[in-house]
Amino acid sequence: MELFLKIAAAGVLIMLLFYLWPAFKQWQEHGPKAEKGDWQAAILPLAAVVGLVVVLILLVR
Repeated sequence: MELFLKIAAAGVLIMLLFYLWPAFKQWQEHGPKAEKGDWQAAILPLAAVVGLVVVLILLVR
């Protein structure tokens, strides 16, 4: 029974990929383009999250 569920889940995931492929192509072609400064705006929140995780790990020790 467990093997059947794994095979069914794999089949559903493959069908989902085929279903979402046209939307992905449309987003890639017509989505917003990155501009100067976008990476710096993304790095700041990511660094804040990493810093928070490090602080929480140090508090648990």
